[in-house]
Amino acid sequence: MYLLLEKGFEEAKPVIAALKEKGMSAIGAAGYCWSRIVVVELAKAHEIQAAVVLHPGPITVDDIKEPNYSTCYLTSEVKCPISILGAEIDHVSPPELIKQFEQVLSANSGVAHFVKIFPGVAHGWSVRYSHDDAAAVASAEEEMVDTIDWFNKNLK
Repeated sequence: MYLLLEKGFEEAKPVIAALKEKGMSAIGAAGYCWSRIVVVELAKAHEIQAAVVLHPGPITVDDIKEPNYSTCYLTSEVKCPISILGAEIDHVSPPELIKQFEQVLSANSGVAHFVKIFPGVAHGWSVRYSHDDAAAVASAEEEMVDTIDWFNKNLK
């Protein structure tokens, strides 16, 4: 698994470089579930200027602080503004873990962060929901507004 994560990180770098060559001075990345660690690693390596992690897949507090694969050439903590959006009903990244992420990020006062737990939703709520369920649609739309607001605030 870690080799795939490292590959995702490495494959994202030329895309970021191409965007910078086109004149983009501020680049953000969002990661849902498993892609969350690639986004976190990009945030730790100064490759992006803002990050959003949504209903994180298997992730630990150390992933926020330390590299998580064996070829450790990355820096040790998130360096750019990061938002973590979690679900109240999530066995993969339960609210208690999301709150621990907030504690770690709060200890690093130089990094802006926003952590939110969406009530009444389960893991994957922002991408896997029934369009017939008004509450589910509202939660997914709220997540999108939060994500866009985060990028608008931090990518200038």
